[in-house]
Amino acid sequence: MSIIDMTIKETIDLLRRRETSSRELTELALERIRQENSRINAFITVCADVALSQAEAADKRLGTEDRISPLCGIPMGIKDNLCTRGVRTTCASKMLEQFIPPYDATAVERLLSSGSVLLGKLNMDEFGMGSSSENSIFGSVRNPWDTERVAGGSSGGSAAAVASGLCSFALGSDTGGSIRQPASFCGVVGLKPTYGLVSRYGMAAFASSMDQIGPITRDVTDCALVLNGIAGHDPRDSTTVRGIGEDYSHGLEQDELQIRVGLPKEYFGSGLDEDVKNAVYKAVSMLEEAGAVLGESSLPTTDYAVEAHFIISSSEASSNLARYDGIRYGYQNANAKNLEELYRLSRGDGFGSGVKRRILLGTHILSAGYRDQLYIKALRARKMITDDFMKNFESFDLIATPVYPETAFRLGEKSGNPLEMYLGDIYTVGANLAGLPALVVPCGLDRKGLPIGIQLVGKPFSEKLLLRAGYAIEQRVGRLKPKTKCQG
Repeated sequence: MSIIDMTIKETIDLLRRRETSSRELTELALERIRQENSRINAFITVCADVALSQAEAADKRLGTEDRISPLCGIPMGIKDNLCTRGVRTTCASKMLEQFIPPYDATAVERLLSSGSVLLGKLNMDEFGMGSSSENSIFGSVRNPWDTERVAGGSSGGSAAAVASGLCSFALGSDTGGSIRQPASFCGVVGLKPTYGLVSRYGMAAFASSMDQIGPITRDVTDCALVLNGIAGHDPRDSTTVRGIGEDYSHGLEQDELQIRVGLPKEYFGSGLDEDVKNAVYKAVSMLEEAGAVLGESSLPTTDYAVEAHFIISSSEASSNLARYDGIRYGYQNANAKNLEELYRLSRGDGFGSGVKRRILLGTHILSAGYRDQLYIKALRARKMITDDFMKNFESFDLIATPVYPETAFRLGEKSGNPLEMYLGDIYTVGANLAGLPALVVPCGLDRKGLPIGIQLVGKPFSEKLLLRAGYAIEQRVGRLKPKTKCQG
């Protein structure tokens, strides 16, 4: 195994013993990107000179400092909707194709302060709006397990890069399943933290009340280490919470789980692929082997979740994306003859069809004649969905569900039917509406050899318990890894 394919925990041991260097690790990662990225299309921007400079600085820290972060010297990729100072941040959109931020997002800043090495920015659905990472001006992300299939979205580049060994870990963002679904499709670990645990400062907003930044990693231990690096209060983000300071990597190996696990009956009905259902049930039985008690639960408002999420997220998107007007920054159409044309042509050319669909629908929903009829009703449904989850947590410590009704579908298979893709988010949007933490861990393969993930949803700020449960499954399933053309 090449060191670039090792976990963070394995790699940091080698770095500390000086058996390798961050420079060597980074050079291997950059070489892997040069050879493989044309096949996967995970990276939009590669900043090789920046990465090598940061790697040399990390090696100096590793040689002189006693107390260093486990992430020091580890190469990472960042989803391209998180600002990186001096490095292009596009949101996979023509609107921001040439935008270079003057500051780092808080999550990025914290990782760079720990000594992590920035390899570059990762492909995604434009402004995070999509479930397949096909909606990008830089082309579709391809699944490393089968390059004729999607990597999932919107953090498809992050998941594909980690799965194919282009970086040791990545950051993604999740508004309705955008970390968890690609993690499942690509056979890696993905965590959507509790809303407010990780600062959103420096993230290009999609739906502010549901957006959350989280890690995508090779295993659960790595996920805990990255969460340690990015979690915590930020005075620049008023939604972040104070006083939550845990070591999420501590105690993962405690295999005995004296917990109660609920399986919501609404998540295992018609429309769920049999291979996915069987793999999830098998993973749940592994939790039972570790000491968990299983029981059937119910989330009766599940049928309202996709509609409520779509209405609220589209409404917030129409407001958040109003700032891209062709005047202050971003794409500006040079043919406009007056102010009205400048707005119309710049936004018409700068945004893709999926983003424009969201803006139009969101603006319609918030208009005077429909706000009470649609938006306010969706907020009421959101409260009901949240209450359903909290009622379940009176009887269960966590909830186990599928991630998506099927495994990775073929490129172009659903791009002409956006409604079908929206409905596919039925198992993931609830956690965003309720602000709950949700972890996805690989739990097997379908008959086509494609990975399947299980989703574990917990009470607010129960990340440590979710990671322990995910670790118990991981120890029994093992790490899944696609075959790539380049293993060196």
